[in-house]
Amino acid sequence: MRRTLDFLLQHWLDIGELPARPRFSDHSLETFGSVLDACERIADEKFAPFNRVVDTEEPRIEGGKVVLPACAVEAARAYVDSGMLAAAQDHEMGGMQLPCTVEMAAQAFFSKAGIGLGGAGMLTAGNANLLRVHGTPMQKAVFAKQEFAGRWSGTMCLSEPQAGSSLSDITTRAEPDGEGHDADPLGPRYRLRGQKMWISNGDHELTENIVHLVLAKIPGPDGRLVPGTKGISLFIVPKKLVDTEARLTGERNDVALAGLNHKLGYRGIPNTLLNFGDGRFPVRADAGGGLDGRGAGAIGYRVGRPGEGLRCMFHMMNEARIAIGLGAAMIGYAGYEASLKYARERAQGRPVGPGGKDASQPPVRIVEHADVKRMLLAQKAYVEGGLALALYCARLVDEQHTGAPQAAREAVTLLEVLTPIAKSWPSQWCLEANSLAIQVHGGYGYTRDFPVEQYWRDNRLNMIHEGTHGIQALDLLGRKVVMDGGAGLALLTERMQSSLAAAARFPELQPHAQALAAAIEAVGDATRAAWASGEPDDALSNAMAYMQAFGHTVIAWVWLDLARVAVQQLQSGQGDADFLRGKLQAMRYFHAYELPLVAAWLGVVSGRDPVCREMRDEWF
Repeated sequence: MRRTLDFLLQHWLDIGELPARPRFSDHSLETFGSVLDACERIADEKFAPFNRVVDTEEPRIEGGKVVLPACAVEAARAYVDSGMLAAAQDHEMGGMQLPCTVEMAAQAFFSKAGIGLGGAGMLTAGNANLLRVHGTPMQKAVFAKQEFAGRWSGTMCLSEPQAGSSLSDITTRAEPDGEGHDADPLGPRYRLRGQKMWISNGDHELTENIVHLVLAKIPGPDGRLVPGTKGISLFIVPKKLVDTEARLTGERNDVALAGLNHKLGYRGIPNTLLNFGDGRFPVRADAGGGLDGRGAGAIGYRVGRPGEGLRCMFHMMNEARIAIGLGAAMIGYAGYEASLKYARERAQGRPVGPGGKDASQPPVRIVEHADVKRMLLAQKAYVEGGLALALYCARLVDEQHTGAPQAAREAVTLLEVLTPIAKSWPSQWCLEANSLAIQVHGGYGYTRDFPVEQYWRDNRLNMIHEGTHGIQALDLLGRKVVMDGGAGLALLTERMQSSLAAAARFPELQPHAQALAAAIEAVGDATRAAWASGEPDDALSNAMAYMQAFGHTVIAWVWLDLARVAVQQLQSGQGDADFLRGKLQAMRYFHAYELPLVAAWLGVVSGRDPVCREMRDEWF
């Protein structure tokens, strides 16, 4: 994998030019390489050997506390010591000011080695990053800085038992904590009461405190909750109360662990049900009034203005969605490497020659069989394509923050339209890679003697994490490709066409450029056709097919651009020829086997096929 990372970072994304920018001036390709080396080593030593341990020794509750295996504690400590929680942050926040592209490439090692161990840092960093952007100076200093340092960890608390993805239906209440609630130096102080579900790392003993970011509704003058998402605000609710110097006060907030969810995968990360303000840990009111007594509520500090909670939370969710896509790609990558190793070692069957099979000959390694090569090629195309897309999005983040004004604006626009794909496409197709890895192993694949069954279980969660697959499809077709008059789709199309022109200069890539050009045009036509009636229900009933076609077109573009770089290196005699030919073959596979699917998916979109929309409950 390391050679592929270097190829993507240095030769495709050109990270060598980033140290010329003031923010990254302390760095060079050598320092970037050192970070990758260190993270690869830590992942190999502290994560990979224990991936199966945290899968089989699930989190449990003892004495009201979540207990994890010792290896999880050691891995968390090693991750904090690596400095990766704050890697891309300012020096003043304890960071290294690394490019996001390098940070995400380094994170890939942890996700691949043990997602149930390495996935925890994503939420803490995302939580702190949200506060860095939307929090007050005091909230940044007290909460975000401790999270970046690894002293405290962070969560995001959105869903509720009765309201999973439908956040407009949440019922957690946040009421002002007395007349002086606006004067608290940590932020406007409220009391929260409600229940949150599916909270990753919602309770544990890995850090001295946990910073929950909680979505809740502030009641109106009539005491009722404002319906819809406009009534949602965001609150910092620490597990343990703190002062303005980031010291623990010794008082527990009224946040109680109500149970653990026992999951198909990601078992090393405790997934919790939390009660806020149920009175199990009643918090006394400050002198001078405010709510008091059992069940008064957990103390929370508002982030941003009332009613803007969802807008603030999307900062963390969008960051998490790209990270989920990267994680999905890396779990797929782990399965690909495992099945490739197995195929190179397992001898079975004989090749078909001119006269048929010769049973007198010894069996060959299964990697010699065409169908096994097909499954390995598919995995390679999926996982390396997914990794490349995630890193491309990270490169856009660097452009957004450090590029020239025009480049920065374009990066924001491209990220808007690509984020649903960066999350959804690897979640679906790198899961398929894991399924193929099981198939390559045959019967051994679904036993616990080999790791590929765990990889499949772990990856299956990613189509649901951070917005389900269907929600990503609705977001893409319902918002992202039509917002600002379709500016995002137009800009992405322009970038793709520029890549086509560059690839077409090489004769061996011309047929692939032509096929991709047709797919790009078809996506544009289907987008317009889907919305031709102007009725959202009419347009969005086939949003899933649209997202699949859109995602495959994006990955076909990514692969064609990678192939261009590979051809250039082959012609100049640079790099390992076998390595580069492998990239070309993966591109050829994707364009031959996967790109033709786009036309079928877009057919139902363009025709606004009504079969799903018109299906009735009683017909099932």
